[in-house]
Formats: sequence, C-alpha cells, structure tokens
Amino acid sequence: MIVVSLISYPQAILLGLLQGVTELFPVSSLGHSVILPQLLGWNIHQNDQYFITFLVATHLATALVLLGFFWSDWVRIVRGLGRSLRDRGIAPDDKDAKLAWLLIVGTIPAGIIGLLLESRLRSVFASAQSAAFFMILNGVMLYGAELLRRRAPVHEEGDPDERISRRVGWTGAVGVGSAQAIALVPGFSRSGASMAGGLLVGLSNEDAARYSFLLATPIIGAAAALKLPELFGSQGDGVRGQALVAALCAALTAYLSVRFLMRFFETNRLTPFAIYCFVAGLATSIYFLT
Repeated sequence: MIVVSLISYPQAILLGLLQGVTELFPVSSLGHSVILPQLLGWNIHQNDQYFITFLVATHLATALVLLGFFWSDWVRIVRGLGRSLRDRGIAPDDKDAKLAWLLIVGTIPAGIIGLLLESRLRSVFASAQSAAFFMILNGVMLYGAELLRRRAPVHEEGDPDERISRRVGWTGAVGVGSAQAIALVPGFSRSGASMAGGLLVGLSNEDAARYSFLLATPIIGAAAALKLPELFGSQGDGVRGQALVAALCAALTAYLSVRFLMRFFETNRLTPFAIYCFVAGLATSIYFLT
C-alpha cells in the first residue's frame, strides 16, 4: 500500500528546528506552529490529526533533552522525594525533597486542566489569526510580569534549588503550575507563563527559568508519552519518518536553547521576548487581516 506523505521532509526539518526553540523560549511553540504554515502557504492546520501526531515526536524530544540537561538535578530531586516518602515528611533542611513536592504540586493542576480542556481550546482557537492575537497578549503578560516582579534580575550566588524551595511556597507552586495551562491557547507560552509566575512569587529570572524548565520536563514528557502510541498507529501513516527527522532537529535546537537561556537569564529580563511577541503578533495580525 502506498502511503502519502502529508508533511514533506523540508517542512519537518523547519518545524522541528522551530519547535526546539519556541518550546523553551517564552514565545509560544504552539502559536508559531499554527502561524508559520499559514504564512508559508502550507496545507497544514493545527487540528489536523496527523499534525498533532507529528508534533508528539518533537515534544518528546524536547522533554528528553531537558531531562538530560538537568539529569544530575533530577537524580537528587528523586532521591529527595524518596526520603520524604520514607520518613513521611520533609526535613526542614531537605531542599531536594521540598523541590520535588513543589514540582509535583505544580504539575497536577496543569495536567488536570490540560486533560479537561485541551481538545476544546484547540478547536475554539484553531486559526492563525487568533494565535497572532494571543501572541500579542503573551508579550503583554511577559512585560507585565517584569513590571510587577518582586526581585531584581541579578545573578545570585549559592544553591538555586535552595532559593527556589525557600521562595516558592505551596500556594505559589499551584499558581505557577496552573499558569502553564494558558499555553493550551495557541499564542500563549507555557515557559513564559511559568517564568512570569516565578517572578511574581519572588524568584529571580535565572531561578524562574530553572524552575520553569524543571516543571516542563514531566508535563511535556507525559503529554507526549500519552499520545506516542498514535504515532506508531494508523494516525502516524504519512508522517512517521518526518516526525523522526523533526524530533532530531528539535532535540538539537532545544539543547542549544536551554544552554543559552540559562546563561541569558543570569542577568537579563523577559523584556526582549515581550517585545518580540508583541511586534510579531501585531505584524502577523495585520498581515492576516489584509
């Protein structure tokens, strides 16, 4: 049986490279994956089942890169979680156990909201025009978080996990985790929402980025793993090889992105990304309207 290619390999390479950057940069990967095909005149739409299946591979690749980049940290965090379960409590000086539970508390609300609303929001906000509009609002969100932030964006000495476990309380973890659900709307960024939330609970840009990336690993990975069987089933026909190529490209740019951003946020703000989202969203909105 002849299987028709629904996405070309050049398209897959471009989409994969874009995914690895925009998933971690606070600029909305979903928004870009909706807008770019429309700008380039591709016959690819956000709610096409084969396209959703194709994106699973790029999301999984991004999650694996994050897991590898923070591997030693995850080993400590998992050990801390084990100690807390063994002792049936969190020792006052056990920052790894506290961070583990903050990540769990932050993951639960985003996961629940995603399961309940993902398909509904995808169908309501499926157009490139709406994605461009929400990208403008994403820029406003990032800029607003910088205006309302509680700490200056300076590089701090010492253990970042200790600072995160001390400054992010249980209520803050719920708030930051829930904020990620806004990324179900194309144009809003998951990493941008969690970084903005981190600033509002008192983290520096550097620590907000670290907490955001740690929080992203189980969320992106679990969401991709749940849909992975679809890629190897009939829904993967016509995109399976392209998805593999895109995943490799996404892994490359995700690794470069996380390395760059962890250094960038030592002394810089979200402001450049806020400006980019506002200008790009406004420009594409005008383009689609005309």
